[in-house]
Amino acid sequence: MKNFIAAGLLLACAFSATDAGAQEKDEYVFTPVKELKITPVKNQNRTGTCWAFSTVGFLEAELLRMGKGEYDLSEMFIVNRSYKDKADKYVRLHGCLNFGQGSSTGDAIYVTKQYGAVPESVMSGLQYGEDQHVHGELESLAISYVNTVVKNPNGKLSTAWKEGFDGIVDAYLGAVPEKFTYNGKEYTPESFGKELGLNMDNYVSLTSYTHHPFYTAFPVEVEDNWRWESAYNLPLDELMQVVDNSINTGYTIVWGADVSEKGFTRNGIAVAADVASLETSGSDQDKWVGLSKSEKEEEIKKMIEKPGCKELTVTQEMRQKDFDNYQTTDDHGMLIYGIAKDQNGKKFYMIKNSWGTDNKYKGTWYVSEPYVAYKTMDILVHKDAIPQAIKVKLGLK
Repeated sequence: MKNFIAAGLLLACAFSATDAGAQEKDEYVFTPVKELKITPVKNQNRTGTCWAFSTVGFLEAELLRMGKGEYDLSEMFIVNRSYKDKADKYVRLHGCLNFGQGSSTGDAIYVTKQYGAVPESVMSGLQYGEDQHVHGELESLAISYVNTVVKNPNGKLSTAWKEGFDGIVDAYLGAVPEKFTYNGKEYTPESFGKELGLNMDNYVSLTSYTHHPFYTAFPVEVEDNWRWESAYNLPLDELMQVVDNSINTGYTIVWGADVSEKGFTRNGIAVAADVASLETSGSDQDKWVGLSKSEKEEEIKKMIEKPGCKELTVTQEMRQKDFDNYQTTDDHGMLIYGIAKDQNGKKFYMIKNSWGTDNKYKGTWYVSEPYVAYKTMDILVHKDAIPQAIKVKLGLK
């Protein structure tokens, strides 16, 4: 009887090991190689403010790196000031400027440099009966307002329009405080920003496109870059060197990228999937016959989310072609904070998103190296994260 029980246990263990092995083949298993300290994942919810969330997450990570402790800084302070500056520029350009919720990392850095910062506890930006951020109504009202001003119905602009616009923004996001108390000390936004000890001039944007000369700076031509902030242009291999060097030397990265690709799943994985190859490789005709379009899409999705998914070989020319043809778009800002490997030894970057924690990896995305090379619009890094040889080429000190 004992031998029978023992045999049964061995058989059960064998099945269990087989099941675990099968599961490991079908699902990713990630092991961090280098993981930097970051603050908790936040949720931008129904807003186009990823640019503020990703940059604030970056600045909070910088404070951790510098040994200044954990801060929870207000994204809506930045959004408030940005909206007001954007309205002024929009009117000055007679409405010939993109006006909406989107913006850029450069905008968030500019606001922090010019206006300072405040803690989240001082300015949550939830002044309109919501528990989470929802900016559809605010955006519609703001656009309608500035378009009315641009129409100039009085024949000249009144002295009241800016105050009226500010009132709309403040009603939703809260007024920027003149003074506030934090940890028993009184601050202004400017003095609080200075006490943080972050030098905004240390942070630079980098990109990689061939329609401008390498090792020069230019404003990346996307609608949300309404401040026309410039990025330094690097060859793709050097841009990727910066990404790796930054993480390996302790600096996080703001990552502006296209997330509309099939390979960027909502389940925390992003790969530069060779979709055309997946539709044919290793499959016979019977696999696809009789499937609807949606069923085929679902099959491709399953293949993309399995380890070993075939990826594209990314080149500089591919990046440029997709940018020129609107196939790479300015979608989303996130924070790169680590490097991991899957069970096959394949390299992935660890990404802090701002879509809350309701996904498989609790707000983290694992993004393959080819995906980052292919679909990066631009990055923001500390100058000291750039390898010295590349800094020299860019003329940075």
